[in-house]
Amino acid sequence: MAEFRYLETGAARASFNMGLDEAVLESVTSGAAKPTLRLYAWKPAAVSLGYFQGVRDEVDLDACAALGVDVVRRLTGGGAVYHADELTYSVVVPESHPLARGGILESYRSICAGVIAGLEELGVRAQFAPLNDIVSNGKKLSGNAQTRKHGCLLQHGTVLLGVDLDAMFTVLRVPSEKLRGKLIADVRARVSSVRSELGRTIPYEEAVVAFERGFGAAFGGLDDKTSPTPEELSSADLHAADRFESEAWTFKR
Repeated sequence: MAEFRYLETGAARASFNMGLDEAVLESVTSGAAKPTLRLYAWKPAAVSLGYFQGVRDEVDLDACAALGVDVVRRLTGGGAVYHADELTYSVVVPESHPLARGGILESYRSICAGVIAGLEELGVRAQFAPLNDIVSNGKKLSGNAQTRKHGCLLQHGTVLLGVDLDAMFTVLRVPSEKLRGKLIADVRARVSSVRSELGRTIPYEEAVVAFERGFGAAFGGLDDKTSPTPEELSSADLHAADRFESEAWTFKR
């Protein structure tokens, strides 16, 4: 039996996705579950804020409401992320686990090896770019964030299957409308996607197969795909309602 439990939970609303990440963290912390990899997506599209960010500074709330885009605050730090055409992963391991040792940089490097291997399965050659990015041909394909709580490490990150910069900067605030065009051009020069690198659209279902193989190779194997436990699903719903859908949490900064 492999060391890692493997979950693939498909597309869900932002609050549930973050709630399930927290529920899995609790399971691994308590010893009820072994180290866990989860692959998932977002429906509807969403903006996730880093734990320390101010929501009104980063997000155009009126645009999100008009377009039906969820807004959620993560447990992890980092910047605001627009989640649409992507695959997202989360990894939870005890801090004693080899993937979590060696400090923040080395743990990012170790866990991101699974992302790099997944991209290689799709035919994209990529490299780790400290502190927490993955790039191909000098452009960012994946951003990653982590937190350490209760003796465990939670790292989650995105893999851009496609990117719509106009949509992204409709819901994310820009310093001024005068700078909007320049900002989009600057980001276009620094950010890419799997679709851009390969010249074809990669559906989520195809990406899941590749990243299951990639993480499996990097982590020494995965268990057969399974589902979250009933306790984790119940806890995820509770966290979604009590924390991630709460204005007190979303607007805490």
